[in-house]
Amino acid sequence: MIGRLKGVLVIKQPPELMIDVQGVGYELEAPMSSFYQLPEVGGEVTLFTHLAIRDDAHQLYGFVSQQERMLFRALIKVNGVGPKLALTILSGMETKEFVQSVQRQDTATLVKLPGVGKKTAERLLIEMRDRLKGWETDSGPLFSEPSGQLEEHDVLQDAVSALQALGYKAADAEKVIKAHYQAGASREELIRLALKGMVK
Repeated sequence: MIGRLKGVLVIKQPPELMIDVQGVGYELEAPMSSFYQLPEVGGEVTLFTHLAIRDDAHQLYGFVSQQERMLFRALIKVNGVGPKLALTILSGMETKEFVQSVQRQDTATLVKLPGVGKKTAERLLIEMRDRLKGWETDSGPLFSEPSGQLEEHDVLQDAVSALQALGYKAADAEKVIKAHYQAGASREELIRLALKGMVK
């Protein structure tokens, strides 16, 4: 599985990108929300990736943040939402805006996106409601990326992903990770503390 690419941006033509990684050119598709934050062609870039394998192709999708990739992966699990529509949704609104629309059960905002009709919007609200629990708190997004806090963000993301890979629900994983987070804790320490909390 290709999870991250770091290299030189050689093609930047929405929605397509090509990144040269030590002489190998990787073709990706990315949402406009990621395009806005990319350097000019010739600049160095790091993208988190999702590899979709079909019978006729292997397609890479790229994102500037792990949170954006997490939302993409949640979206494509929704019945009737494929990678193309997921990219459209991410291109049309910021992650925080989408989360807020789901929490408010706001179909009116979602149907403004290309390819999202009333039935699709209603399905998104129903299926994404539980998956997005814990993404925002009263003090702001759980996985925000304030200046100087990228390492903390990565630790939280990796710990939650590890618990989900072990079979825990996203909402439960996010809740226990937040409860056990300690400044300066490593990924391994946080996962260990969280797992102890899970089994109490």
